[in-house]
Amino acid sequence: MPATLARPLRPPAGPARYRTLTALVITALVATLLGILPATSAHAAPVLLSQGKTVTASSQENGGTPASAAVDGDNGTRWASAFSDPQWIQVDLGTSATVNQVVLAWETAYAKAYRVEFSTNGTSWTTAHSTTTATGGTETLNVSGTARYVRVYGTARATQYGYSLWEFKVYGTTDGGPQIPGGGDLGPNVVVFDPSTPNIQGRLDQIFRQQESAQFGSSRYQLLFKPGTYNNINAQIGFYTSISGLGLNPDDTTFNGDVTVDAGWFNGNATQNFWRSAENLAVNPVNGTNRWAVSQAAPFRRMHVKGGLNLAPSGYGWASGGYIADSKIDGTVGPYSQQQWYTRDSSVGGWTNGVWNMTFSGVQGAPAQSFPNPPYTTLETTPVSREKPFLYLDGDEYKVFAPAKRVGARGTSWGNGTPQGESIPLSRFYVVKPGATAATINAALDQGLHLLFTPGVYHVDSTINVNRANTIVLGLGLATIIPDNGVTAMKVADVDGVKLAGFLIDAGPVNSPTLLEVGPAGSSADHAVNPTTVQDVFIRVGGAGPGKATTSMVVNSDDAIIDHTWVWRADHGDGVGWETNRADYGVRVGGDDVLATGLFVEHFNKYDVEWYGERGRTIFFQNEKAYDAPNQAAIQNGATKGYAAYKVADSVNTHEGWGMGSYCYYNVDPTIRQDHGFQAPVKPGVRFHGLLVVSLSGNGQYEHVINNTGSPTSGTSTVPSVVANFP
Repeated sequence: MPATLARPLRPPAGPARYRTLTALVITALVATLLGILPATSAHAAPVLLSQGKTVTASSQENGGTPASAAVDGDNGTRWASAFSDPQWIQVDLGTSATVNQVVLAWETAYAKAYRVEFSTNGTSWTTAHSTTTATGGTETLNVSGTARYVRVYGTARATQYGYSLWEFKVYGTTDGGPQIPGGGDLGPNVVVFDPSTPNIQGRLDQIFRQQESAQFGSSRYQLLFKPGTYNNINAQIGFYTSISGLGLNPDDTTFNGDVTVDAGWFNGNATQNFWRSAENLAVNPVNGTNRWAVSQAAPFRRMHVKGGLNLAPSGYGWASGGYIADSKIDGTVGPYSQQQWYTRDSSVGGWTNGVWNMTFSGVQGAPAQSFPNPPYTTLETTPVSREKPFLYLDGDEYKVFAPAKRVGARGTSWGNGTPQGESIPLSRFYVVKPGATAATINAALDQGLHLLFTPGVYHVDSTINVNRANTIVLGLGLATIIPDNGVTAMKVADVDGVKLAGFLIDAGPVNSPTLLEVGPAGSSADHAVNPTTVQDVFIRVGGAGPGKATTSMVVNSDDAIIDHTWVWRADHGDGVGWETNRADYGVRVGGDDVLATGLFVEHFNKYDVEWYGERGRTIFFQNEKAYDAPNQAAIQNGATKGYAAYKVADSVNTHEGWGMGSYCYYNVDPTIRQDHGFQAPVKPGVRFHGLLVVSLSGNGQYEHVINNTGSPTSGTSTVPSVVANFP
């Protein structure tokens, strides 16, 4: 709180005293004469239902007073609201319950007038208790009713401050059905190291040998390093391998060594170094520069490189693009042969060059705006961002840290000490392991648990439905979900603050209408305060086997943030062909005020991206059109030659994009002509900055960059045609 409003805190409330119903007195009146005994029925004893459950609030005073602190069982932590009326705090019990008691342990800032309300759906509320003369302290309220959601709704404060609860406890009974336990071990493919672990390098090398060229393999690994210092480490990262530190800050886990991706398996070409990640580590590179030669779906997040960073393979062969976020590179970043790259909310000591499209937002030390020569598109800040949730150790307890939203961010979220956000115990997650069914996963969600997918491949025969606000669905080791029988793999309701992160959705052989839906059609709720985020969620159609989907990702919820995704119709691997892995549309956005930071979408049969919502923004877009179009007729769009890579609907009045490229490589029929890479209405509110199209070695050509603007590509020189600003 501001210094002018500082106040002493009351000591934590002591243990609450609870009244217990004594046994019923049964009077037998001359049983032998009446021939009867009174019947008695058994009742389940009331239990504490609220502890550790999902909780939301209208506001919080600061980062140290989250809503979750009121249900954590700790009388020394508290939730506190903003200094205004009304305010509320709400707990989701996870399932319908008979509620008979609510205990409120108020801090000094208590409610003079408030209501305790019940709901079965989180929308319609009934009053279970109401007062205008409360006196604070610990209140034990005997109530009666059925509810899944219980809310304390404050209407008048007793002090100049907000509302503040040490604990908010709800007691009652459920229907006695089976409860899915939270927490537990992380399974065999999560490998945990500490500095005393023997033969660390040998284990890392063993996993790398297995995964180095396993581009479409089924094994998945998460490498976790406990806080400490590790010497003489070279962690080479192969396919479907994620490496992470288990500290709250990157510097808690330090390698005197390297975290390396190179391309020896592919003869020095890094354009297929997909599906891997590094996160939450500090690295002192052996020779002063760490090598991270990747292409799509290989995020480098929350890393501290105490030296330089080389993004090219040894020998400087090709690499086709990547993503850095929330990272600090003390030295210089050298992209060298990288065709394009996006860096967000980070700090770099320098940047050496650019090929076609280098884009930065909120990056300290980034080169100045200069597109197209050099090809730097630079925004001082990122409009809205919220870093990806991550697993860490608090002492010996696993927790997931969910970083707070930032507006106008610049630099890392962790550089100035303890990051802002919420820590959630693993006990509040269903730890999903291979073999889990969609029915069990949905039951865990209905119970109020978050999801932590351990490394593996998961077939689901029905849709995973994420219906509760603030739910986290976090994957380790690129956990992969495959929908069977043409279902949609996952749907998210039009609710606040859902966080999807770190997993892959792989289309099944039966066509799915969609693979991921964020909000149903017609979603209209305002989520500006607490948006849903989709981060390092990758979607694949074909490659690992036959797959089909009409539209891969649909985003209908307003204010959603798509922060690094690669949505890919495969151009190589198994099950690949113009009709074999048919997928007409990549990403379709219907929500208003949606922001995409790092949007990679490639090879769809028709539009790669279609945008229908108002006030959409995209910072960095990378695209290749489908290689395998058999002829001009196959891609003809009425009178238009080809489908745009990125189309803004004619109905849209406001839209903006920065740092966006589309490439063609029509290798089946190199004579194909594409009218443009980008299509948008010509209106004052629709603007683009830093656009380019490229014909790769003359395999197909673009006539224009956007609409009828921009020079055609020509010949085999692979030189971009650019538009610095449109209109």
